[in-house]
Amino acid sequence: MLLYLDNCVFNRPFDNQQQLRIKIETEAKLFIQEKILKNEFGLVWSYILDYENAVNPFRERRGVIINWKTKALKDIIETDELMRIAKHYNSIDVYPKDALHLACAELAQCDYFITTDDKLIKKAGNEKNLRVVNPVTFIEINNF
Repeated sequence: MLLYLDNCVFNRPFDNQQQLRIKIETEAKLFIQEKILKNEFGLVWSYILDYENAVNPFRERRGVIINWKTKALKDIIETDELMRIAKHYNSIDVYPKDALHLACAELAQCDYFITTDDKLIKKAGNEKNLRVVNPVTFIEINNF
């Protein structure tokens, strides 16, 4: 199974764990990462993940997150095809950076795009070419 985790998922363990939802999403994300490390899931990386991570103001977070790039099976770069797909996502009111993430995942033929962004899930969750879900939903759907 090929997965694309967006930047908010990679950052979830650094969020305030006093909130139950954040704690549960963090546990789900850590479970997914464990499966990636065991090669049970494949990870896709992208140039937009590189960009967003590079502008993260927290040095420690940048270091932890960039290490996941070495675990990725694919690293997606900008192409004309990618920009065409991103324009589709823009047309359904997805923010430009999120559209690029979604386009990278779709171009890589990911099975799932995993995010903690509720607005993004609502806007792109019904797309036929890509399943856009929360990490907890991903675990529920797949009966882990």
